[in-house]
Formats: sequence, C-alpha cells, structure tokens
Amino acid sequence: MQTTTEPHNATLVEKTPLETYVPPARPSLIGLSRNELADRLGEIGVAPAQRKMRVQQLWHWMYFRGAQNFDEMTSISKGIRAELAQHFTVDRPEVVAEQISNDGTRKWLLRLPSGDNVEKAHEVECVYIPETDRGTLCVSSQVGCTLNCSFCHTGTQRLVRNLTAGEIVGQIMVARDRLNDWADREDGTRRVTNIVMMGMGEPLYNFDAVRDALLIVGDNEGIGISRRRITLSTSGVVPNIVRAGEEIGVMLAISLHAVRDELRNELVPLNRKYPIKELLQACRDYPGASNARRITFEYVMLKGVNDSLDDAKLLVKLLKGIHAKINLIPFNPWPGTAYECSDWDQIEKFSEYIFNAGYSSPVRTPRGRDILAACGQLKSETEKLSARERQTLRAMAMTD
Repeated sequence: MQTTTEPHNATLVEKTPLETYVPPARPSLIGLSRNELADRLGEIGVAPAQRKMRVQQLWHWMYFRGAQNFDEMTSISKGIRAELAQHFTVDRPEVVAEQISNDGTRKWLLRLPSGDNVEKAHEVECVYIPETDRGTLCVSSQVGCTLNCSFCHTGTQRLVRNLTAGEIVGQIMVARDRLNDWADREDGTRRVTNIVMMGMGEPLYNFDAVRDALLIVGDNEGIGISRRRITLSTSGVVPNIVRAGEEIGVMLAISLHAVRDELRNELVPLNRKYPIKELLQACRDYPGASNARRITFEYVMLKGVNDSLDDAKLLVKLLKGIHAKINLIPFNPWPGTAYECSDWDQIEKFSEYIFNAGYSSPVRTPRGRDILAACGQLKSETEKLSARERQTLRAMAMTD
C-alpha cells in the first residue's frame, strides 16, 4: 500500500521488489497518436464510421481528464469500454519512490517495462519544481545517458535504452496524478505549467519518441501545454536541431558550458563530433527563433574552469546575432565529482558582464539539492549509491 508524502524528505518505499517485477500483460494506450488509437479501435471491432468520434472521446478522457481506467470514461458505451479493458490499459509509469525537498521540489522514481520482453524493469527520475508563477516538470527521455558529460551525475550512468512516447507522456500524467492537477481541479488552476526536456538522457538521440510525445503534450484538446512553455534541451546533436524546430516547434535550450572547443571537448564530449561553430550555426538556423522566442544557452558555473571574465567576453562574442538568453547554473555537487561551484561573487561578475552586453543572464536558483533533484544530479536508483557516496550526500544536505 502506498504511503502518504506530506513530510519533507519523505520517501515512498518500492511497491514491489525490482527483481520480482512482472511486465504488464496488456499494452497502454498512453502515447499513441490519434491515428494509432483509431487502429487500436479497429483491432477490437469498432466500425470505421465510429472511430473518429471514439478517438476524440478517448483523447479527452486520457489527456484532458486524466482517467486512470476505462470505467471512468462514461461517455463511451459499456460494451466498448469492456473491450478496451480486455485488451489495453491507460497505465502510466509506476511510482516506486517519491522524495520531497525542503524547498518543495519533488522527485519521483518511476519504473518502466524493460522494452525488450525480458522480465525486468528499468527506472528513470522525473522532477517537479514549484515556483510562485509556474510549476516546471523536468522530464527524462532515456534510461541513463550516452554523453558522459564530466560535470553531470546522470552522465555516470550508462545508457540502457530510449523511452517510448508513452513513457515520456506518462511522466507528465504521473505528475498531474500526484499533484491532483487534472481538469476537475477545484480552483481551475494548473500546477504543471511548463515542461523541460532536461531530465535523464539526450532528447535528440531519441528524436521520434520525443517528437511524438511533445506533440501530444502540446495538443490543446488534451494536456494542452503551450509549445512556448515546452523547452527541449540538447547538448548539441546538430543534425536534429533544425529538424526539432520544423517538426516539434518548441523552445530550444543548448547545454553549452564552455566557449572554447578544447574545454568543451572535456566537459561535453559530444563537442568532438559537433564543435561549437557548427552548433551555433544550427542555432542561427533554428526555425522560429526571434526576440520573443529566444534560444536559451545553459552554462554551468565551474570554479576556475569556465567562469573567468575572459570566458564571459568570448561567450558574448560567440552569441552575436543569435536571439539568445544565457542561463547561468551554479554547479550542483554530487558524490564523487571533481568540480566545485564558482564563488558567488564571480558568478555575479560573470552575469553582470553578460547583462551589460545586452543579454538576459538569470542565475538559476538551485532547487532540490538535498534529494539530488537539482540540475545534473539525476541518476536512477537502478544504479545504487555506494556507502561512501551516501555519506557524501548526507554531508552535502547538511551544508545546504
């Protein structure tokens, strides 16, 4: 039985041990396009003339009202509901643990089927960050990561597999379930207002599933989050950047972190394949970029590594002609890292130079550090922390 999560730092225990996981017998409809839903309805005998109407009903119940089973879908006939329940589900990923930070940030550990018909499961993390004017959900696109960015905790976990569109959409649905954030919410407001594809994995190495998922998330007849409130972050998969603008049309963020190829090769090894010049040209070519739809350049502040005023000056020079803002991220420590966060005075000097050059340069407030939910700290519990790492984590939490 699932326990409550009211106290800060509360952790839900696993519902079932990972080693005894049994994969679902029926596939979930979550993540299917309208055409794919029509095909599934055809498989259970729904007449072609009725499929369009039934698809709209399913879409409304799944993505607007957040129905968790077919019995809730009262506008659909009992006979069709019974057929649907016999063959399909509307299941989301399973929540096996929830942590709540002292600052209100929530991190969910989510269990997924293995995707290869093996009786085991994989896990990813998803983070909700509440603020006064918005609620941002940080969503994962892969189990693990292949990029090996040297400052990123997630990068220390090997890539296991891509997520499906349903598993990506399912993270948003889990958040709305947990936060009571569906259409029947009493005050009519929304807690999840913004989506950032900044969780585990590189979204542009899972392009098709990310595209299909975000088109569902942005559909105004369902989940209905504006594409201007959806941000896709990439470390620089250059061939898919322009394609993302053409086929998805959401906001773009670039994990830049260095202004010289030699350093970026070390921090973001993908740079060896797609160096800074090629990456910035793809940004200049990004469809729809304008002063109202600026590209965000993420820049983690590493003490003595990339935080000098010379770095700031070269950053401004590199971004000339790009509709951009620079998001400065104080480095979030994790067990075993060799990096330190830049001194606050240095971060302010760096930010001031960029601001005076005409660019917005907000400094991102670290959130959820005490539960390893901050930027660059996500790592699935599938790969357990060592005793030394746990001891380091406790010390970090005590000093925050």
